Amino acid sequence: MDMKIRVHRSPKSLITGVDAITQVGAEVSKLRAKKALIMTDPGVAESGMVETVERPLIDAGIEVGVYSKCVPEPPMSSLAEGVKFCEQGGYDCIIGFGGGSAIDVAKITSVLVGSDASVETMVGIDNVPKKGLPIVAVPTTAGTGSEVTAIAIFANEKLNVKQGVVSGFLIPNVAVVDPMLTISCPPHVTAASGMDAFIHCVEAYTSVNATMHTDPLAREGIELISKSIRTAVFDGTNVEARFGMAMGSLLGGLAFANAGVTAVHALSYPIGGTFHIAHGVANTLMLPWVMEYNMLACLDYFSEIAVAMGENIQGLSVRDAAARSVDAMKQLAVDIQVPQYLSDVNIPESAIEEMADSAMSQTRLLVNNPRRLSRDDIVAIYHNGAVRPESAVAASNGKSKTAKATVK
Repeated sequence: MDMKIRVHRSPKSLITGVDAITQVGAEVSKLRAKKALIMTDPGVAESGMVETVERPLIDAGIEVGVYSKCVPEPPMSSLAEGVKFCEQGGYDCIIGFGGGSAIDVAKITSVLVGSDASVETMVGIDNVPKKGLPIVAVPTTAGTGSEVTAIAIFANEKLNVKQGVVSGFLIPNVAVVDPMLTISCPPHVTAASGMDAFIHCVEAYTSVNATMHTDPLAREGIELISKSIRTAVFDGTNVEARFGMAMGSLLGGLAFANAGVTAVHALSYPIGGTFHIAHGVANTLMLPWVMEYNMLACLDYFSEIAVAMGENIQGLSVRDAAARSVDAMKQLAVDIQVPQYLSDVNIPESAIEEMADSAMSQTRLLVNNPRRLSRDDIVAIYHNGAVRPESAVAASNGKSKTAKATVK
């Protein structure tokens, strides 16, 4: 039994369920806020969804403003405008409304308002000097889990890599998770963000920092997402599937916020930072190859993942059952049409050495991995997922290029 001292962090209030958004006005009032700024992205703003947040706020007597310039995979340089908008408007509460990027922008804006600090000085763990404005997080995708985490991720344009700011001061005061807000999410976004949520659960479950608090959350998240994601992608109006995805994403966020993510994220950050590949896609590109590497370090956990994914492992050895989970992960990506190889998104093998150097700098994540990774191991993993075997690229490169790399 794990009897070490553990700290489990989460928002003070989690409001979940169909039409949970109707409660946002009451929650903001409890924070004693009078003027709330909704921070979102242009797509969400153009869809008309902002009204679903505005109306309950206005009904509660809250003055509302909207900043709709949050961009996906936000660069650090994009933050200044939103901070200035918030300062000039005199807002006393920020509502992050949208995908993980909008919520992350809201988190950092809350601590930059009225401060001379920059996000660059906050990169890493516990480098945020103090709590900022109250934050209410309202996701419109089932993916990042940012609504319940102490983490915000941004692209550092100077280094061509994504970097994380980790601080308890970034945990939203309130998370409102309403599956109805994800109904209009298109299939390709549902698939990519859903894989991100699934990977959060898998990595939290296999992290060396997993606890008796996080394991049940991660396992339940794996089960919910595995049951729901295909239906959510191909029948987006199915409320039960959307609910399963929203709750699975929430559980994954709570799990990885406390156990941490591992090498999948570490190796995906250079992909996103250098080639501007969507985060969920970048993670999926690395998932099966990192998991193949990690599997031998924790066979029991991987066999349990197979069961949570609905695989029949009766009569199998522990090793074969563990391998079944990796096969199931590959099949899941195939079924929902998320790329699995670097060549699928036009990333050349010539980029691997530079990406490996960048991945090695992600020590905050690599220390959570259940199996130690050398630079050579990372290079080999990238090569394993470099080229789709049956692709024309593989054929033109010749047999030697498609041979599977050996990870020692």
